[in-house]
Amino acid sequence: MSNIIIAGVGGQGTLLASRIIGAVAIKCGYDVKVSEVHGMSQRGGSVITFVKFDKKVYSPIIDIGEADIILAFEELEALRWISYLNPDGKFIVNTQNIDPMPVITGAAKYPENIIRTLKEKCKNVLTIDAMKYADEIGNNKVANVVLIGYMAKHTDIDKEIWVDAIKNTVPQKFVELNVKAFESGYNH
Repeated sequence: MSNIIIAGVGGQGTLLASRIIGAVAIKCGYDVKVSEVHGMSQRGGSVITFVKFDKKVYSPIIDIGEADIILAFEELEALRWISYLNPDGKFIVNTQNIDPMPVITGAAKYPENIIRTLKEKCKNVLTIDAMKYADEIGNNKVANVVLIGYMAKHTDIDKEIWVDAIKNTVPQKFVELNVKAFESGYNH
């Protein structure tokens, strides 16, 4: 069974990431279930997606302690979902910080040392500055696919299956850009 949680903020491309992962799982012959929860995604709020794949999957829901991978598009979102990672799971975290509304209004402070906290509580924490790689490619909107590439490197699924899924999921005019983003994350 593979249980993957994608956690981010509205506008970061978490839903596209879930479609790419789902396409990969289908190409590998698995039954796939995806559950999308959109908090206040259009206003920069929390967005969470569960992707489950196996020979047969009956429910898309991932319970506390069951995630094999948490792909966090932002540090605070990683912290929010930490309890869902299984003890042997991998935490893949984009080192970006996006202030939520309580921080913007001054009602709260953005937590400090999130990566250190994650590493103290989880044994497999991998970090990447996906925005930096996306900016190097020339389009920060592909940070999500940089993260997919980085995650793909840490799975046992063949790289070409990932690339094919990207080619078949993103609009044709953005394929080359997204394949570059994937390669950038994969080679990190």
